[in-house]
Amino acid sequence: MGGYAGRYLYVDLTSGKIQVRELPRAWARDYLGGTGVAARFLWEELYAGVDPLGPDNVIVFGTGPATGALGHATGRLVIASKSPLTGLWGESHVGGHLAPEIKYAGYDFIAVRGRSDRPVYLWVDDDHVEIRPADHLWGKTTREANQMIWEELGDDTVQVAVIGPAGENLVRFANVIVDFYDAAGRTGMGAVMGSKRLKAIAVRGSRGVRPADPEGYYEAVRAMYEKATTGEWSQIADETIRRYGTPYLIDVMSAIGRLPTKNHYTGIFPEYEEINGDALRALRISRKSCFSCFLQCKYVHHVPSGGYEGTLTGGPEYEALVALGSNLMISDLEAIVHGNQLCNDYGMDVISAGKVISWLMECYERGLVTEEDLGGMRPRWGDADLMVDLIHKMARREGIGDLLAEGALRAARKMGRGTERYVIHVKGLEASAQDGRSHKSIGLAHAVNVRGADHLRGLCTYDELPWAVKYAYERFGEEEARKMVIDDRLDPRGKGYLTWLTENFYSIVDSIITCKYGAMWPMIYYYDDFAPMLRALTGIEEHGDPRYLALMGERIY
Repeated sequence: MGGYAGRYLYVDLTSGKIQVRELPRAWARDYLGGTGVAARFLWEELYAGVDPLGPDNVIVFGTGPATGALGHATGRLVIASKSPLTGLWGESHVGGHLAPEIKYAGYDFIAVRGRSDRPVYLWVDDDHVEIRPADHLWGKTTREANQMIWEELGDDTVQVAVIGPAGENLVRFANVIVDFYDAAGRTGMGAVMGSKRLKAIAVRGSRGVRPADPEGYYEAVRAMYEKATTGEWSQIADETIRRYGTPYLIDVMSAIGRLPTKNHYTGIFPEYEEINGDALRALRISRKSCFSCFLQCKYVHHVPSGGYEGTLTGGPEYEALVALGSNLMISDLEAIVHGNQLCNDYGMDVISAGKVISWLMECYERGLVTEEDLGGMRPRWGDADLMVDLIHKMARREGIGDLLAEGALRAARKMGRGTERYVIHVKGLEASAQDGRSHKSIGLAHAVNVRGADHLRGLCTYDELPWAVKYAYERFGEEEARKMVIDDRLDPRGKGYLTWLTENFYSIVDSIITCKYGAMWPMIYYYDDFAPMLRALTGIEEHGDPRYLALMGERIY
């Protein structure tokens, strides 16, 4: 098979046993890679009722067939396991350069089970795989630990996935950090690593990736590249994602009343211009790109003076600006930037962290939580210092932070008093920065999402904005588009069908794996674009059939 390494790494931290196993061709044919193969693998590995924080849970670091093959935006990594936050399917994606390095080391994915009796990290150097002691790394922030691993290995090109103190302390929404600033944020994958006493995975590879039909593959990739870099879509990208990164969405969502504010009470934040892309540009010092991506949508920001002087962070992205900003009614941009980096250093999902705080603020405002409950703390809207303080407390599980570290739904169930009513979640996962009241397909996508209230597995953008609607008519034709009432995001008719189509397609995107911002918003690529690329890449005949890809997407989801 082209594109695939053809094998995966299986590590048992309890026994210390390391195995290299063959990737079944049927998995590649029927589940593609990434999310699809991770789901297929975990279906066999996990039994009903397995403890997400127990040694029998398994965590997967997965690539797709296109990973490392120089197609556009093919640097994504999926991390999957049973979630300690929701008790359901756990999955998070991250960019950067780790995924290609895993492929270059000769593996399609790395699976880890068991629990070490001491802190360790996994060192993968092509065929040399070693479980190394990490006592000296335990308690360090993600940046500190990454730097120390580089120094220990004598190579700062080694790619590292690392957890921080939040993961070590089993904060249920702890994340995994890659490339210093990139986060696999959702569903608590960092807590799974922490429960295994696995501080990090460090990878260095020297192999390449060879398509089954190199000429056909690069011809297909070139056609996709030209489609994304010419015409109207490229102009839209220049004015939005390239210019600002995801923070451009602050203005977009504010304009249509969909900017989550005050624990999702409203979609309008009067001070949105103080935290938008233009405001953030004043703190920008550099630009970053994930592997093989021409968009370069990531920016690094620095606070030059004031109470948070010296803060250096990648992002904050749109989700962080909402979670620590508008949804807490905080307009202090420098505090938001600082809070974002604290979450990264501690290794903690900024979305869940912010939404737990907004839940607490609303409960306090309504008199359901008192100062006595909080040790004298007064969680009021707009209090940036309190936001920063609570991030520290959650990551360290200190005081009220120990309760909040359980996630909003668990915290509310323990607190009682009617506080459950104000948790904005689906299936226990705190909602991302979307609003189903003003975009019906998003509300439905959240409700049926396999991992909870998250937009990345089923967010439909065809019915979101006027320039996106046009692509829907081109893609589906007038009859189908009208059946989905694509012109009206507030009309629920046809949105079930639209959401189903989107979920299945995103399952293919997440299994290739490519980035959704790499020409997915709006979705100018579809099955007929991916099919010739995949057929030339993998050499698997079925992958060249758009209808088969659509069925595969449904199978995966």
